[in-house]
Amino acid sequence: MAADAGAVGAPQSQTLDRGIRVLEHLAAVGRPQPVAEIAAALSLHRSIAYRLLRTLEDHDLVERDDAGHYWLGLGVAVLARGVRSGLQAAALPRLHALVAELGMTAFLVVRAGGDAVTVTTVEPQDTTAHVVYRPGTRHPVGRGAPGLALLMPEPPAPGDRPELAEARRTGWATSHGEVIPGMRSVAAPVLGPDGGARGALAVVYVDATVDTDRTGRAVAEAAARVTAGLR
Repeated sequence: MAADAGAVGAPQSQTLDRGIRVLEHLAAVGRPQPVAEIAAALSLHRSIAYRLLRTLEDHDLVERDDAGHYWLGLGVAVLARGVRSGLQAAALPRLHALVAELGMTAFLVVRAGGDAVTVTTVEPQDTTAHVVYRPGTRHPVGRGAPGLALLMPEPPAPGDRPELAEARRTGWATSHGEVIPGMRSVAAPVLGPDGGARGALAVVYVDATVDTDRTGRAVAEAAARVTAGLR
């Protein structure tokens, strides 16, 4: 009997599967990497990894820095604009307002399965230094302030982290170094009509002297305005 083409098993396209895993890997590591490291991380022969990267580069999904290391390209941001466009349109003015008020990089995160995925970022243009946080960045939903914010509307459970319980109490989540070493983040959920999280607004920064309560209130207020706009 012929095998069912829709049967569960190997991916329909091994090349496509590998290309997607390259993009997921680059988003997860959060820094440019040489071909050899990418190949080793994905258990690919270097020549195969190189061909995948060159194809992705042709479509602007990855780009090379001066050292020849690869990182996510601007094409990823272009594709991300189509993800939950209504939510992004509602969030964008509030992200710009947070950047103007706090002088920090602000971003919108949505949940994709077990991950928190950044879909929109706004960076300050008038500061001497700021954190670059690209669309497509993803991390487990249980880590980092944005991930915790996505979990805040869910009913409390016995295994919840203390940080999640504190976030539910204050109305915003905080984290330090959970996603990117040294980086601090504050986030609050954007709610849908059913009370569940449609996404989360967040800011990322380095300065340990920042008033976390002030920042949390600003982010929570911005998220509440996005929620009201969606309704």
